[in-house]
Amino acid sequence: MPNQKIFASPQDVEAAFYEALERSDIEAMMSVWAEDEEVVCVHPGGPRLVGYTLIREAWQRVFASGRKLRVRLSQQTAVTTPFAVVSTLLEHIATRDEENLSAPVAATNVYVRGALGWRMIAHHASPVPPNSVGEPPRILH
Repeated sequence: MPNQKIFASPQDVEAAFYEALERSDIEAMMSVWAEDEEVVCVHPGGPRLVGYTLIREAWQRVFASGRKLRVRLSQQTAVTTPFAVVSTLLEHIATRDEENLSAPVAATNVYVRGALGWRMIAHHASPVPPNSVGEPPRILH
């Protein structure tokens, strides 16, 4: 790992994550993830993937579609501690040749600070029900 990128802040990791997503760049995507078997990723409507290898394979399938995505972020919030950050936001996604953005996706990203800087340990994205953006939750669990 001598050439592994060091991210100085969780914001740097988050920016690199979305840049890699837009470029469909598997190496850049995996550089943001902690190389740990406890990392977790849930794509919208997909299963819970645990472990670096399963997450890499899933991103390879996403990127193999050949669709180039355009991602816009909104309603970003974060809970910050010295060694962990939980970021929540809405992802507005379209393909590069489309003008209209899809319905937003609610995402939660978790970053931790370790010896090699900040890394992502969890990404969970779920579709947002139509007409619910900005509404308070009706059911608490």
